[in-house]
Amino acid sequence: MNNNLILLVEDDRRLAELVKDYLEKHEFSVAIENHGNRVIRQSQNINPALIVLDIMLPGKDGLTLCQELRPDYKGPILMLTARNEDMDQILGLEYGADDYVIKPVEPGVLLARVRALLRRYYQSEAREQEALVYGQLTIHPARRQVELAGKEVYLSSHEFDLLLALANQAGQTLSREFLFNQIYSRTYDGLDRSIDVRISQLRKKLADNAENPTRIKTIWGRGYLFIADAWNG
Repeated sequence: MNNNLILLVEDDRRLAELVKDYLEKHEFSVAIENHGNRVIRQSQNINPALIVLDIMLPGKDGLTLCQELRPDYKGPILMLTARNEDMDQILGLEYGADDYVIKPVEPGVLLARVRALLRRYYQSEAREQEALVYGQLTIHPARRQVELAGKEVYLSSHEFDLLLALANQAGQTLSREFLFNQIYSRTYDGLDRSIDVRISQLRKKLADNAENPTRIKTIWGRGYLFIADAWNG
């Protein structure tokens, strides 16, 4: 993986070139793809450090691509959405995106999000932490892999970071604000629902009962609690 290479998937050629120029001025390399049907192969060919993915594309749309990329692509995915509608943002996160930026894009905001995602991803990747084992659940921090009952569970970059944050402090209730700051490295505004969405996705992927969760519990008014001994069977 090229640590400075970004794959920018955007069909607005003028916007794509502007973003490319801005990111390259800040020491990144940028490859542009403008058609959804070519994104998977392009990602496999160049193995970028991060993918910036527009939702509205010719061919396959960004949400479909995000879902298709996730089983093999382990790096961060940053979604671009042209509408400031909560549903677009939540859908992006549910399909495996790590963060989103609203269009029209402010270059400084995009750069800050890109840097934050890459910094967190590669710091975690380089950390020499031993595997965490809780019954049938195994978390490999260095490889950023998760196994449940011997089978790999495919998580987005931020889903993995959230699970690791919870598991590292098993038995302690962690507030939404604390988890948001840990995952995104920016101030929580009190309104963002992305932590709740990621908790919901983790429960689905880790076979926790959504109606009555026993592995990642909601402590109303306080936050979320990882139950260490709930993974034994």
